[in-house]
Amino acid sequence: MHNKMLSDLTPAQFLQRHWQKKPLLARTGLTEFADLMTRKNLIELALLPKAESRLITRNGRQWSVRHGPFRRQDFAKLPDRDWTLLVQGVDLLLPRARELLGRFDFIPYARLDDLMVSYAPPGGGVGPHFDSYDVFLLQGEGRRRWQISSQRDLTLVNGAPLKILRDFKPTHEWTLESGDLLYLPPRYAHDGVALSDCITLSVGFRAPSAQDLCARFLDFMQDNLDASGLYADPGLKPTRQPARIAPQMAKDLLKMLAQARWSRTDMLRFIGEDLSTPKSQVVFEPPRRAMTLPAFAKTIRHRGMQLSAASILLYDDKAFYMNGERCLPPATAKTLLRRFADRRMLAPASPIPAAAAEVLYDWYRAGFIAPASD
Repeated sequence: MHNKMLSDLTPAQFLQRHWQKKPLLARTGLTEFADLMTRKNLIELALLPKAESRLITRNGRQWSVRHGPFRRQDFAKLPDRDWTLLVQGVDLLLPRARELLGRFDFIPYARLDDLMVSYAPPGGGVGPHFDSYDVFLLQGEGRRRWQISSQRDLTLVNGAPLKILRDFKPTHEWTLESGDLLYLPPRYAHDGVALSDCITLSVGFRAPSAQDLCARFLDFMQDNLDASGLYADPGLKPTRQPARIAPQMAKDLLKMLAQARWSRTDMLRFIGEDLSTPKSQVVFEPPRRAMTLPAFAKTIRHRGMQLSAASILLYDDKAFYMNGERCLPPATAKTLLRRFADRRMLAPASPIPAAAAEVLYDWYRAGFIAPASD
């Protein structure tokens, strides 16, 4: 089915022609979400301790960055131009923002990062830069000029508080207005400058580096190794070279290190737990008065059920992964749990096998899911 937000391409056509390959501009691609945020609303979010916010100002070629939470008076002192307020993770704070992310469900949830929203008066921006991940840039209110380049020189300005390109050479330029949507692949140089008071909504997709992924896997394996034994050398002889690592000692230690092995099963478990782990600042709140299992089952049959805003529920062929924890439910529960994971909700009156209800009940008591609102 053709999709206006993809410039009348089907999701399959977009992924084949543009995803991680080349930009796409969709005029009036998502007008229904252009009014999602206002300057006033964004400032209110930036005052919250749980919001991840930044205030970026420019004076000529000099940039400065401040991190929130902010106070109202911080915004009263700002000039009429050349600054930007950014708030990350808006999808965790606003239900309608989660609806916007739902429009991108043709891309796996494991790739989805968050919704960042920025406000800028004329001249505001964060300088020419590149992202290491895919991003969709939706213009809210106002107008912003975007310049982009596929240049290979991605050298950054030394000593700058932001990752600003030293030599930006734009090859294309567009002015985005309310509802316009621009997709940029990873490492595509771009610079967005506000032409009027404007809001920009950025849907980002995470892409872990091999270095970070391997480092996290080795951390994971620390708790999953089953190495035994303690180094011993009962036949030790006197030495005249005490600083030397003797061949026998090295051989014995190599045998101990050889126990540090892992299987494909270990790696698959790590992948599921790692991809489903929420950001470090996320805190889940269990219900104050948890229902009993029978009452819970009756309630979700009547009202339906939904994932909590910050929850990440993924699955593979063998297991489910809820917020970094692996779950191996009975076979009779898997079909319903997969449907729940894909849709992030279950409609009222959905048949719920007893085995699935028990799994859902554990997640409910942890604060990972909740009955849908009436």
